[in-house]
Amino acid sequence: MSNDKILQLRPRERDAIIQSLRAGVTPRSGLQHIQVGRSKEIEALLKDIEKIKENGSAFRLIIGEFGSGKSFFLQLIRMIALEKGLVTVHADLSPDRRIHATGGQARSLYAELMHNLSTRTKPEGNGLVSIVERFITEVRKEADKTSETIDSIITKRLNHLNEFVGGYDFASVISLYWQGHESDNEQLKSDSIRWLRAEFSTRTDAKKALGVRNIIDDANFYDYLKLMSLFVKQAGYQGLLVNLDEMVNLYKLSSSQARVSNYEQILRILNDCLQGSAQNIGFILGGTPEFLLDPRKGLYSYEALQSRLAENSFANQVGIIDYSATSLHLSNLAPEELYILLKNLRNVFASGDISKYLVPDEALNAFLAHCSNKIGDAYFRTPRNTIKAFVDFLAILEQNPSLQWNELIKKVNINNEINTDMPEIKSEDNDLDDLTTFKL
Repeated sequence: MSNDKILQLRPRERDAIIQSLRAGVTPRSGLQHIQVGRSKEIEALLKDIEKIKENGSAFRLIIGEFGSGKSFFLQLIRMIALEKGLVTVHADLSPDRRIHATGGQARSLYAELMHNLSTRTKPEGNGLVSIVERFITEVRKEADKTSETIDSIITKRLNHLNEFVGGYDFASVISLYWQGHESDNEQLKSDSIRWLRAEFSTRTDAKKALGVRNIIDDANFYDYLKLMSLFVKQAGYQGLLVNLDEMVNLYKLSSSQARVSNYEQILRILNDCLQGSAQNIGFILGGTPEFLLDPRKGLYSYEALQSRLAENSFANQVGIIDYSATSLHLSNLAPEELYILLKNLRNVFASGDISKYLVPDEALNAFLAHCSNKIGDAYFRTPRNTIKAFVDFLAILEQNPSLQWNELIKKVNINNEINTDMPEIKSEDNDLDDLTTFKL
C-alpha cells in the first residue's frame, strides 16, 4: 500500500460523497476529501472572493464540456466562499428557471436561490431566517451600546437601501419581521420570510399580508439579488456569491427573443460587476463551450457580450492561459491527477483507515488502463463516467469481499460521456419570436 495522507471522515460525510458520485452528481459536502488539480483556477476564484469581501464585485463564466467537472468546481468554490464568511445562493437553470422571463420563471429561479441560501453554519441551505435573525442580533448589540431604539437603528441601517430599486419594500419587510419578533407574531414573521423568498405570486396577497405594494417577480429578479447582497453585509457577513449552473438551458431556448432577453440580463449583470456598480456580490455561471462560443445561439451571438467575453488573444499567441479572464475554460484533468482522485475515492470508502482499503495501488492503475482501452483519452478529459464506474466497482467489492478485483475490472462497463441535457426548450411565456403566432 502507498503512504497516503490519512483523511478521517465522518460516516455521514462518507455516505453522502459515495451516494452522490454513484448517482453522477456533485456531493454537497466533503469535497476537500476528493478534490484534485485545477489549483490555478481555484486561486483565480479566491481573488474574486477577496474582491467581494472588499466591497467589490466579480463575474465569471466557468466553461467546460459535459462531464468535465464544472458542477464540482462551482460547488467547491461555493464551499470555499462559505469558509471565507460569504453567504452563497445556487441553482441550476431549467425550463422553469431562468434569469429573464415574463411567465414566472425568473421569480422561480429567485425562489430556488433563496431556498438554497447558505452560510457557514447552514451549508445545506434554508439559511435566510438565520441571516435575518443575525441582523436583529447585530442591531440589538448596537442598541445596547447606545441610547437609540432598535426601530431607529433598523431604519438607519437599512435607509441606504431606499436608493435602489425595490429597496423601500425590502427594508419595510425586514422591519415587519422585527415587529413580529417583538410581538411573538409568528404569522407576520412567516409572511415576511415568504416575501423575501419570492413566494408571493401576486401583489394583492402581499399587500393583504404585509401592507407592501410590490413583490419580487420576473421584472426585478436581479435588483433584489443586489439588495440581498447589501443586506447580508449589514447582517455581518462578507458578501453574496451567486452560483448559476446549467446555463446551457438558455442556449436551448427555441425562441431567439427569449434567448436575447436572457443574454441582455447577463450583459447587465456583467457590466455592473466589471464597472463597479454592484457591491459585495459575485456571479459564477457554469456552461458548456457551445453556450459561450456558438455564433448563432450562444453568448457570442450577442455582439456586446462577445466583445466583453472574447479570449485574451495575446495569451493565446504565446500559449498560456489568462486566469484573470472573465470566461475561464476548465483545463482537463491529467491522467496522473485522475489517479490521485481514485486514491482519494478509495480513502473515502475506507473512512480514512488505510487498513480498510478495498484494493491495492496496482488496482488503480489497472482500472485506468481498462478505461483507456474502452473510451480512449475521454476517461480523463471528461471523467464523470470514470469516477462513477470506479465508485460502483468499489461498492461491489465492499459488498462481496470474496470477489477478486483483477477479475472484476475486466467486467466494468464504461461509456463515453453522453450529453444528458434538456432538448430544445420551447418558451411558454411572452418572450416569443415576432412571427411565431403568424398563420396563413
